[in-house]
Amino acid sequence: MAASLSRLSAGLAASRPLGLSRSFLLLVLLLLNSGYKGDSTKPACGQPWWPKNLDLSRHWPWEVSLRVGNEHVCGGALIDLKWVVTAAHCIQGTKEYSVILGTSKLKPPNSTRTLLIPVRDIIMHPKYWGRTFIMGDVALLQLYNPVIISKYVQPICLPEPNYSLKVGTKCWVTGWGQVKQRFSANSTLASELQEAEVFIMDNKKCDQIYRKKSHIPRVVPLVLGDMICATNYREDLCSGDSGGPLACEVEGRWILAGVLSWEKACAKVRNPGVYTRITKYSRWIKKQISNGILSVPCTSAWLLLLFWLLQPQMGP
Repeated sequence: MAASLSRLSAGLAASRPLGLSRSFLLLVLLLLNSGYKGDSTKPACGQPWWPKNLDLSRHWPWEVSLRVGNEHVCGGALIDLKWVVTAAHCIQGTKEYSVILGTSKLKPPNSTRTLLIPVRDIIMHPKYWGRTFIMGDVALLQLYNPVIISKYVQPICLPEPNYSLKVGTKCWVTGWGQVKQRFSANSTLASELQEAEVFIMDNKKCDQIYRKKSHIPRVVPLVLGDMICATNYREDLCSGDSGGPLACEVEGRWILAGVLSWEKACAKVRNPGVYTRITKYSRWIKKQISNGILSVPCTSAWLLLLFWLLQPQMGP
């Protein structure tokens, strides 16, 4: 190793570029090592659209099917070229996960528009305690490869941390019915992506609904501030998936308001859906994405080059 480093050092010394100062080279090195990138690589937010056959539901380009092997286990939402948001309770142990994007079909045919990408890393929110105490029920999936943005694959915007959705705001939930399947022995996953129009509900009213059959003291809220409820007041909302998106159009932009957290909402028809409120976690999400993009391993070659640039100028 020492011999190889010596040879590299000698090679660098012999090939120092003419007319370039060490300060300039050092600046270039720091920018490369920091992963500096312009905003041109940042994808624009997507929006749903209808296929030519209007009998079909809209295409939701950020929709993700999280899979173990070929089995659909949860939903998710694409928020960046290499990042997907889902619910933390969807992640079980050290299984090998992958995601499918670009299709509304549960079992998509071979198509150039459909993407199957393995999950490289999973980041659970530190406040998540497990299924017993649903706090911090959000997880980030880093993909092995960046997605190819197209008509069929586009990210959804993250809301600003201080943004507050008004009660009654119209939103949409989407999924293949994975939650319903868990609560009904006769239910199967839908072959096509399902959608349901919902409206943001007041947290206190939502809490009252779930408290009716709860033995937890009333002084302790069930629906916490980092949660958001949505209902359509008339239908079973269990067409969605755990970790699936609650998407809302606000001032012409589609934002990810929540990811489905409470599976037990489907234990009774007309229960409101309870989602992890993304505004409470958008700063954390952006920080993790920034760390993932900017962090570059500092190899021995980088260290040697830095050392060479910083050593005193020798000779004429």
